[in-house]
Parts: sequence; structure tokens; C-alpha cells
Amino acid sequence: MTKGTTSRGERGHHSHTLCRRCGNRSFHTRLLRCASCSFPNPRMRRYHWSVQAIRRRTTGAGRMRYLKDVQRKASNGFREGTVAKRQVAKKQ
Repeated sequence: MTKGTTSRGERGHHSHTLCRRCGNRSFHTRLLRCASCSFPNPRMRRYHWSVQAIRRRTTGAGRMRYLKDVQRKASNGFREGTVAKRQVAKKQ
């Protein structure tokens, strides 16, 4: 078997495709398992020997569309349906 140019032409298939959960091209089409996030396993794939990979997908790495408002709402006691009192400017 040759190891050069002729064997380069047989690399036309993809073993991995896009994952539904993490979006990476790590979902194995035959094993039906994501190499990046371990989908369909309910627990996310996460190892301490790769701290940088944990940092990449931790909370705050994205837009945090809901979570960025929670701290402000918590400081106000999660009040809803109220209107702020009108503040009168002081006369000088």
C-alpha cells in the first residue's frame, strides 16, 4: 500500500458532523456520540485536565441573554407589576 499521493484521494468521507447541543463538528455519525460535549449523554463532557476547554464553554462565554439581568432584579427583590414613584426635583 502506498503512503503518498494515491492514498490522499481516499480521504473524502466525514466521520463527524455538527452536534445539536454544542454546535461543533464533533458528532460521530456512526457512534452517534459527540466527541466534544458527549451528547446524547445528559451530562456535559468536562475534564479538569483541560481547564481551557472548560473556560471556553462556561457561563459568561456567550451573551447571557437572561442571566445578565438577574443580578439587577435580585437587588430589587424581584418585584414585578409596580411603577416607580415620581421624583420631584429640589428647588434651589
